[in-house]
Amino acid sequence: MAVDEIKYGVKMWCITIRIKRNDQLHGKPLHKELIEFLMRTKVSGATVWTGVDGFGKRRRSTVHLEGITINMPLVIEVIEEKSKMEPLFPQIKSMVNNNGVLSVHEVEVF
Repeated sequence: MAVDEIKYGVKMWCITIRIKRNDQLHGKPLHKELIEFLMRTKVSGATVWTGVDGFGKRRRSTVHLEGITINMPLVIEVIEEKSKMEPLFPQIKSMVNNNGVLSVHEVEVF
């Protein structure tokens, strides 16, 4: 395939939300509240990834009790059109508050 025949994808935003498993919003798990919010706003999809270890501004993200890890780091990844995510970003930031970190970068989706 010649270089000029390569079909490029669509540019979208990838929002990465880094929190801990035990973080809460209004007495409910923050990651579940975020997923519910994203579903209500008809975002195309999101994935919650569980980490096994980590650290950040709130210290280490794990506690080990006889092979069981508690309060693991979580990463929620959302890939969606910028026009759809841009208005939602302030609400997501408000929900996460000081519990985590949000990052945004542009991706090309095929």
